[in-house]
Amino acid sequence: MSAATGAERSHSGAPQDYDLIVLGGGAVGENVADYAGRQGLHTAVIEAELVGGECSYWACMPSKALLRSGHALRAARRVPGAREAIQGELDVQAVLDRRSSFTSHGSDAGQVAWLEGAGIDLVRGHGRLVGPGQVQVGGRVYTAGAIALATGSLPVLPGIPGLAESDPWGTRDATTAERIPSCLAIIGGGVAGTELALAYSSLGAQVTLLSRSQLLASEEPFVRDGVEAALRAEGVDVRVGTVPTRVDRDAGGVVHLELADGTTIAADELLVATGRRPRTDGIGLEAVGVDPDTRLRVDESMLVDGTDWLYAVGDVNGRALLTHQGKYQARVAGEAIAARHLGQQLDTGEWGRHAATADSRAVPHVVFTDPEVARVGLTEAAAREAGLPVRTVEHDLGAVAGAALHAEGYTGRAKLVVDESRQVLLGATFLGPDVAELLQAATIAIVGEVPIGRLRHAVPAYPTISEIWLRLLEAYDQAG
Repeated sequence: MSAATGAERSHSGAPQDYDLIVLGGGAVGENVADYAGRQGLHTAVIEAELVGGECSYWACMPSKALLRSGHALRAARRVPGAREAIQGELDVQAVLDRRSSFTSHGSDAGQVAWLEGAGIDLVRGHGRLVGPGQVQVGGRVYTAGAIALATGSLPVLPGIPGLAESDPWGTRDATTAERIPSCLAIIGGGVAGTELALAYSSLGAQVTLLSRSQLLASEEPFVRDGVEAALRAEGVDVRVGTVPTRVDRDAGGVVHLELADGTTIAADELLVATGRRPRTDGIGLEAVGVDPDTRLRVDESMLVDGTDWLYAVGDVNGRALLTHQGKYQARVAGEAIAARHLGQQLDTGEWGRHAATADSRAVPHVVFTDPEVARVGLTEAAAREAGLPVRTVEHDLGAVAGAALHAEGYTGRAKLVVDESRQVLLGATFLGPDVAELLQAATIAIVGEVPIGRLRHAVPAYPTISEIWLRLLEAYDQAG
């Protein structure tokens, strides 16, 4: 750790330890420090767990690794010739071993080496704000001109009687498990619930999925219906419109869930996947005049309202709880922090270098069920609720030649939401096997505000699934 120079001054006027301190060493925190460091700032990351964070060890990577083998097996079974070559089912231990390889078996040595290579100091321990530009870790207080909170989010446990006492799994338990329970009950019909229901069903568990409302409730109706039908076809017992009224785990370890209709479900394990909230507890916000019980408000450069030194980036600000979106915010924030430190002019206008405009206009996400769900921007319902002049078009994704080649009986759907006044895309949704790879084209069209007329000149290669773009634009013309 290098000594502070005379030019580096804390908020009290004394020499400071760093130009920037980041609380949280996950993917978001790493990127904030990296992008500021590239501009010459002296930076440090404070991390109490594993460097690399939730996505690397407990969320994105292990969950997708658990899903991938089942996806590949189903994909092969959909292609005559390949189907006949398949013998047997998934090798569960091999899947678990591959999952563990993607999490480096719980070691963050590689991530620590990356920090060192980027010139970022690592401070191990729990960081807590104790004043403007001041963070305490153990018995030491570190100072900086700017501090960025990248502390992520925490799972939400619903207030169901007996639930907490029944020792349920959280998503971390589900992605790091070393055995597959015979029967798994899941509460929550969102992204984590549906993905893990499919993963565990593929690995041999009998899965019951309970959802208070429709599955993937914020998606287009055809998405909800398609994913529910696919889960049922996989053997998942999907129960929509119900949650337990009580949960108990008996002396033998079996979990019993009482439902409102008087029936009971028994399972070896219970996974709760009912959403997440920003992790603001215990980081000392009250010490700097910020209410820890109120959502952190930030400007487009991630600067916390009412401060000129505190930033909140990623899940902790509640804008878009997605790793890739948090990393986008981190790039914006890191460069904004550096620009302010160096006395440079900021570009915080719409789509500016120091503005996270995409958070409200073009957030892409994928649900890695089978079929996959890929969406960017607004759904039709969200666009109409916003009062925008909307026209929508849909098309059968399985009707294009590339889809027919991709898999026998390919089933899927695509939809565009168009701003009629500006003739640009507001949103796009795709449902079908491997549609995640269609998403970036839609994201570019929305971010670039490419006119519909110009999109007609973006010729899709034949025969690919991307030909759906041509069919959607033809449907748009016919609808007009």
